[in-house]
Amino acid sequence: MTVEFRTHPSRYRHWSIEVEGPVATLRLEVDEHGGIGSGYELKLNSYDLGVDIELHDAVQRLRFEHPEVGAVVITSARDRVFSAGANIRMLGRSGHSDKVNFCKFTNETRNAIEDACTHSGQRYLAALNGAAAGGGYELALACDWIMLVDDGSSAVSLPEVPLLGVLPGTGGLTRVVDKRKVRRDHADFFCTVEEGVRGRRALDWRLVDELAPRSRFAEAVGERAEALAAGRPPARGIAWPDLECESGTDTRRYRHVEVTIDRTARTADLLLRGPERDPPPNGAGIEAQGTGFWPLALARELDDAILWLRHNELEIGTWLLRSRGDLSRVLACDELLDVERDHWLAREVRLFWKRILKRLDVVGRSQIALVEPWSCFVGTLLELVLGADRAYMLRGDEYEERPVRPAQVALGPLNFGDYPAVNGLTRLAMRYPEEERVPETLRNAVGRPLDAEAADAFRIVTFTPDDIDWEDEVRVAVEERSSFSPDALVGMEASLRFPGPETMESKIFGRLSAWQNWIFQRPNAVGERGALMLYGTGRGADFDRRRV
Repeated sequence: MTVEFRTHPSRYRHWSIEVEGPVATLRLEVDEHGGIGSGYELKLNSYDLGVDIELHDAVQRLRFEHPEVGAVVITSARDRVFSAGANIRMLGRSGHSDKVNFCKFTNETRNAIEDACTHSGQRYLAALNGAAAGGGYELALACDWIMLVDDGSSAVSLPEVPLLGVLPGTGGLTRVVDKRKVRRDHADFFCTVEEGVRGRRALDWRLVDELAPRSRFAEAVGERAEALAAGRPPARGIAWPDLECESGTDTRRYRHVEVTIDRTARTADLLLRGPERDPPPNGAGIEAQGTGFWPLALARELDDAILWLRHNELEIGTWLLRSRGDLSRVLACDELLDVERDHWLAREVRLFWKRILKRLDVVGRSQIALVEPWSCFVGTLLELVLGADRAYMLRGDEYEERPVRPAQVALGPLNFGDYPAVNGLTRLAMRYPEEERVPETLRNAVGRPLDAEAADAFRIVTFTPDDIDWEDEVRVAVEERSSFSPDALVGMEASLRFPGPETMESKIFGRLSAWQNWIFQRPNAVGERGALMLYGTGRGADFDRRRV
């Protein structure tokens, strides 16, 4: 089954969006028979990947179509239940890679909500009008404020350990202690009791922020949403049309991105094309172009290509990152985004690129950047080179025994802080792990084309073979990658990509996800007598009691 991530509110089956002035409401009413797979029903507002694809689209759409919104209420359209979390039967039927990709995408969507709260001024309010269990409560944890109906029965819970033999896999453990500052002994009890915590104890333990009786719950939610949205300036958003692409057996083509798959080599070639014209003069011009503004158009296409490859092409283990275009036009777009950084749409474009680059940080594929004479790896696009596992740049002014313009890259103003990686560091800073800060010589080089020798001196690329060695070195790197264990490569890359400090995100993706991935393969969870497989049968799990 091919998974598509492109959708539109007119095609939603599980969510609805309402916008009234500065307050938007996302209501969850899951179609029980609308699962993306077969063999399970999405009861009690439980969700699968299809439900989260719609939520991802809605969160993105609110940022670009409705910048006037200052508060987003997430609630349930069902009586006395918010969400039972990820559907257990779906997880039980899913293969390991499907579980991993599902959890990863769900985590990224939760992170996008937090990013909107922090950087876009769209504050999210979880209005729990009933029980919120597992992933349902993890969705609430991603919000700025959590309100729970105080009716004596509605509870919040993370029951995965006692009930399923797995972990709250979409950030629950980390957000409870790191974000909400719940005491670890309270968190220990909370995560080991199936029925969860309700009412006054949930409030006292910082698991929720506010209680309201059912008789005035809707009124209290409205008051809190208005308070969160207070002071939001009026703004007019841009249209967010369907993303167009053509898919073939081994290709996927957008206007600015082209994906070509080599199944023998197990590689995907991602070619990014630069702008066809100069950027507009100011923020008003960016708004006028809307999704036609090249940095935004390219971002939408690249994001979709990443998601499509990650979920549908599991055996394509190496991604080759290339670009083609005019360096000066790419740099001009970066300079515009920098100069107009206080303009709402320029800000959202930068934040969108930050999220895409983080998605590349955690993608379970080897990434090799190839800087060629026709490349346009400048500024924002240079981040793909800096974030790749290796980067090769052609040295000299010949290619295939023909004279060519030497390959060049250039730093832009956005490389120095606008695109932090999952660990909170810039990718440029990670090239200088022994330094306290990026050398000033790099800042002085902003906007200046750098040839292979200069790029190597600035630590931007890994190797700079000449025309004679280029094809052989790239071929050997690709063949070598293809010969290694995919599992070992994923573990190695995930360990090496995030040096330095830990953040909440790096803990979720690097530590929590790693444990969950391991647990998802253990018989205690997914064996014939595993807890996840026996859920709902009335039979207890037969655990291997050895702790290793």
